Amino acid sequence: MNIRHSDFYSHILGQRLNMSLYGHGGQPCLVFPSQDGNSRDFEGFGMVEVCRPWIEAGRLRLYCVDSLDQQTWSAYHRPPRERMQRQEAWFAHLVEEFVPFMHHDSGHEGRLMTLGCSLGAFHAANALLRRPDLFESVIALSGAYDARWLLAGYMDELAYLNSPLDSIRGMPRDHPWIRRYQDCRIILCCGQGAWEEEMLRSLRLLEAAMRDKGIHPWVDIWGFDVNHDWDWWRVQLAYFLGKLMP
Repeated sequence: MNIRHSDFYSHILGQRLNMSLYGHGGQPCLVFPSQDGNSRDFEGFGMVEVCRPWIEAGRLRLYCVDSLDQQTWSAYHRPPRERMQRQEAWFAHLVEEFVPFMHHDSGHEGRLMTLGCSLGAFHAANALLRRPDLFESVIALSGAYDARWLLAGYMDELAYLNSPLDSIRGMPRDHPWIRRYQDCRIILCCGQGAWEEEMLRSLRLLEAAMRDKGIHPWVDIWGFDVNHDWDWWRVQLAYFLGKLMP
C-alpha cells in the first residue's frame, strides 16, 4: 500500500496541518478524524486496514486530515460565535485549498467521497450537504447532526450553516442542491447501544427532514449491542464499502 505522511500549509487558517494519504488510484476520499483527532488516527484505529482491499485494488484512496475541533467545537472556553467563525475558516480551507489539492494529486476530475466517525461523521455529512457540487458520496458513522446539542443551545447564521438538521429543515423545496442530493450516495449509520443516544436522536430527525424534502439517504440503524466505538465502526465501514464499491 502506498502511504504518505506530510503536511499542508493553509493560507486561510494561517497554520500548517498534517495529512496522511493512502493508496495509488481510484475514488479520492476525504477522511475526517473523530473529535480532536489527527490525520493518523484512521490508521491507528485500524480503519485503513479495513479499507486495504479497495486501496490495493486501486479503487479507493484516502486523504486523512487533522481536525480543528480544539479551536471550534471543543473550544468550550471560547464564545460560540468565535468558534463558528473558526469553523467557517476551516471549511473554507477544505473546499478552497484542500479539495483542489486532492484533485491535483489524484488526477480525479469528478466529485469526491467523504468519510468519518463520531464528530468526523458530522464533518463528512456536513461537507456533502453544504457542497454536493464537490462531493458525491458519504459514509457517516455515529454522527450528531444538531449544532444546538454541540453548542449547548446556541444558534446563529454560522451555526445554522454547520447544523445539517437545521439547514435541511430550512432549505426551500426548489433549492438546486436538492436535485444534487438525489444523485448522491448518502450513507448515515448509528447503533442503539452505549453513547449513541444523541446520534440516534439527531439522525432520525435528519432522516425525516431529508425525506420531507424529497432526499432519500440510506439510513441504517444497527442494534442495541452496537456502541459508539471503533470496534463497531470497523465492522460498519467494511460492510458499507462492500455495498458502495462491490
